[in-house]
Amino acid sequence: MAEDVGWRGMHVYVPVDAAMYERTKAHVRAVAAVLAQQHASLVVDRMAKAARRGKVFIDWSQNDFGKSTVVAYSLRGTIPPLVSAPVTWEEVEAVVAAGDARPLLLGPDDVLARIDERGDLFAPVLTQHVRLLV
Repeated sequence: MAEDVGWRGMHVYVPVDAAMYERTKAHVRAVAAVLAQQHASLVVDRMAKAARRGKVFIDWSQNDFGKSTVVAYSLRGTIPPLVSAPVTWEEVEAVVAAGDARPLLLGPDDVLARIDERGDLFAPVLTQHVRLLV
């Protein structure tokens, strides 16, 4: 599994076997519903923008054929340019604890340095697969 920090949110990638693709949306929808139920003050699974304010929105609808998404290492259309980069859960926990996400806003040079230091954090997504139970 890898996490990818975007401009306003985070993509969580779970590598599934291609044969499982058709069941992915139902699985993610079920996970989103459970998270929204168990953490109602923090998480929402409804599309309505008004319901999302101040909460983490689990966008289960992205798991559909033909949906577009930004992939890891994509250059974002920001000034200065940022890169959609894989991060660790430890990094996410640290910025949440600090209340400051800026350490995860990475430019092209930052990402190249991270790859040199840590290797490609996204690589396991391309080689490992999990089986969904839905």
